[in-house]
Amino acid sequence: MATPMTAAQFAAALRAEGCTVVEVGDWETHNRNHMGPWGPVHGVMIHHTVTSGSARTVEICRTGYASLPGPLCHGVITKDGRVHLVGYGRANHAGAGDGDVLTAVINETALPADNEASTDGNRHFYGFECENLGDGVDPWTDAQLLAIERVSAAICRFHGWGAGSVIGHLEWQPGKVDPRGFSMQTMRGRVAARLDGNQQEEEMALSADDKAWFEGAIKRLVPVAVLTTDGIIDNPVKGSENTHISLETSVRNIEIVARRTEAKVIGLGAPSISDAQVAALASALAAHPALADLIAEKVATKLAARLAS
Repeated sequence: MATPMTAAQFAAALRAEGCTVVEVGDWETHNRNHMGPWGPVHGVMIHHTVTSGSARTVEICRTGYASLPGPLCHGVITKDGRVHLVGYGRANHAGAGDGDVLTAVINETALPADNEASTDGNRHFYGFECENLGDGVDPWTDAQLLAIERVSAAICRFHGWGAGSVIGHLEWQPGKVDPRGFSMQTMRGRVAARLDGNQQEEEMALSADDKAWFEGAIKRLVPVAVLTTDGIIDNPVKGSENTHISLETSVRNIEIVARRTEAKVIGLGAPSISDAQVAALASALAAHPALADLIAEKVATKLAARLAS
């Protein structure tokens, strides 16, 4: 059982995973909560829209139809891989589905055949509609599939779920075929690999300013002896098959950790740290490397206690 994220945590978690997020109108409060409960949440559900044209697709998912009012999901993933947030809370996307499937999702066991529609899915699933005609011909772009992987991993990571918590609409409600055009089993494999830290490093793109900042941070905080003349830094990950990784990869790894930490910190309402405080801390860490381990241990303990409360 998991309490739904706040809207701020939701957006932060997606960005922390590398998603390009577009916030549409009053998405944080646009929902169907007056029609039924939202939560506890147990999984992520993926759909296709049977529409074309990104702007039209986003608007339909935000407003819905006379017979099915919006929002029709929480996020719309368009062909370019952007994630448009159109609602948050209860949304008309999952409908009634198979209670045995829900149990399997909760337990992260093999999914049974969906042969009944007796359980409220809108209450229990985060939902993403993906721009596609659903005819088996309309192609799924690499950017779109990567975005599906990322949003799924972001939510699973936040709640501590595995890839078994990600399903397609066709696996939930009898008669549904979406998403059509790729395998949910394959997508779960991608999500699992991402959660295990095996995503391709080129997925994380840094702006020039961000790269310069993180490179500067590494050079200030990492003892000079660790850096070699060709700009290679020792891999800090114990047990890795690779004994060295490039400075650029180290920068990307730090950015990933920073973004994910930011998502957690937003949820805790932590105070900001001034530039002067950051500079002072950087100097102290450079002069006393052992101090970093002590700080990390104490911060981890405090965060664990706060997150568990």
